[in-house]
Amino acid sequence: MSISEKLDQALREWVKVFMRRSMHEFLRSSKDSGLSMAQQRTLMRLHFHGSVQISEIGDDLDISAAAASQMVDRLVNLGLLERTEDPEDRRVKRINVTKRGLSHVHKGIESRCEWMKDLARSLTSKEQLEILSALETLTAAALSLEKRRIKRHPISKTRISV
Repeated sequence: MSISEKLDQALREWVKVFMRRSMHEFLRSSKDSGLSMAQQRTLMRLHFHGSVQISEIGDDLDISAAAASQMVDRLVNLGLLERTEDPEDRRVKRINVTKRGLSHVHKGIESRCEWMKDLARSLTSKEQLEILSALETLTAAALSLEKRRIKRHPISKTRISV
């Protein structure tokens, strides 16, 4: 097996472990919060991408505007979201995450990352330095590939789900 094939296999194994643990922690956090996955995703989207209209939430979740509106109503009633007027068109309502909603999002993010802290603490200082260097190199290479891809294949509307 070539070095390239061994690296590919090692990356696949790491991604499998990483995604399994990350999703496990995300699902546990979601269950503990009492929120549905769609509600959790909506809070995360608003946190990372800012204010949106209800129709955008429906588009992102691939649900009807009515279903998105009902979900937003529940999150507003829980104090996690708020509706505000669009400054450019008062007829349009924008959805924003509240301080309480942000606190909820931060708890979810922290619970997803806690296992990585445990993993880092389980490594020796030497191992941590080696992995840090390798991850910095890997991240730089991935970002470079991403920039080239975007230049070759620009996307008119990017939908990012978290």
